[in-house]
Amino acid sequence: MASMHTAAVSEASCDHPEVLPLRAVDPLPHHPRRVLVAGCSGAGKSTVAAALADRLGIPYHELDALRHGPGWVPRAEFAADVAAFAATECWITEWQGAAVRPLLLARADLVVWLDLPRRRVFGQLLRRTVRRRVRRIELWNGNVEPPLWTVVTDPEHVLRWACRPTGAISAACGSCLPTARLRRWSGSAAAVRCGAGWPRSSAGVRGRSARGRAAGSARSSDPG
Repeated sequence: MASMHTAAVSEASCDHPEVLPLRAVDPLPHHPRRVLVAGCSGAGKSTVAAALADRLGIPYHELDALRHGPGWVPRAEFAADVAAFAATECWITEWQGAAVRPLLLARADLVVWLDLPRRRVFGQLLRRTVRRRVRRIELWNGNVEPPLWTVVTDPEHVLRWACRPTGAISAACGSCLPTARLRRWSGSAAAVRCGAGWPRSSAGVRGRSARGRAAGSARSSDPG
């Protein structure tokens, strides 16, 4: 079982006794096949999820690519699309979207929690938001970041969203799933390196979903 040791989660610890934190010396209880990457906006969920998917050879489904239609209008097919991939044997995705969280949690077998310092996360989110807006980087289905002044007028702006409490994340990680709680970005990078030591999926499917691939190339350097 030495090859299954979770060397990436030496930063893992938890103040919640119901969580099952993994240490560097702990073997995985099973081959990870359905992984949720949790964290507040800007923590690096998509970056870590995509990299782990590549390491493990299982599909990455980017929830934002499934949720946002043209003009930021929510796609009517979002919940059905999530249900379809959640029913499969192998996947990695982000822990977000209140409507689909219970479905994802019921199917997941591992949580990677990017519990990074709030100041660090907000700083990298601010830089990412400004860069996307200035460069007019296309995100999903033709959408781009709105004008920066909308942080004042839009209560759902990503920068304001990042300041909200993260109780839902704590609840997810209190679900009795094996949980790697990473408190530094170096630990998040280690999670990606660690993926090389986890057994690859027998499904042999690499990379991300079609919608995720379409949106991913322009944002590959953005922690999010």
